[in-house]
Amino acid sequence: MFKEFRTFIVRGNVVDLAVGIMIGAAFTAIVNSLVKDILTPPIGILLGGLDLSNFFLVIKGDRAVQTLKQATDTGAVTLNYGLFINAVLNFLIIAFVLFLVVRQINRMKAPEAPKPPAETPEDILLLREIRDQLKARNS
Repeated sequence: MFKEFRTFIVRGNVVDLAVGIMIGAAFTAIVNSLVKDILTPPIGILLGGLDLSNFFLVIKGDRAVQTLKQATDTGAVTLNYGLFINAVLNFLIIAFVLFLVVRQINRMKAPEAPKPPAETPEDILLLREIRDQLKARNS
């Protein structure tokens, strides 16, 4: 059983997958920081200082609270639709950034060399020779 497990782990596909997951996790942290720390603040300013994270409905508890933090501190049950909108915007921005990155990577790849034409089978060559001889005879 240990040999089978070792063979499974050492296969190229599993190692490549593990490396891809690790790079993906690191890249996700970078993109999340880009969204949270660089892109979201100017978007908030463009929207007039609008902070979507404080859009919520109090389902149960003190309805006089003004911020989500106050609501959670008082133990109120809230429907946090602003956080959901933030998550959707984060997803759209991350998806767009990933699209741009993949697009650039695809542009940097070397174009595939054209495949050499396949050799013509011998029977086709013989049939062509016969055809050419018949044409020559009839001319």
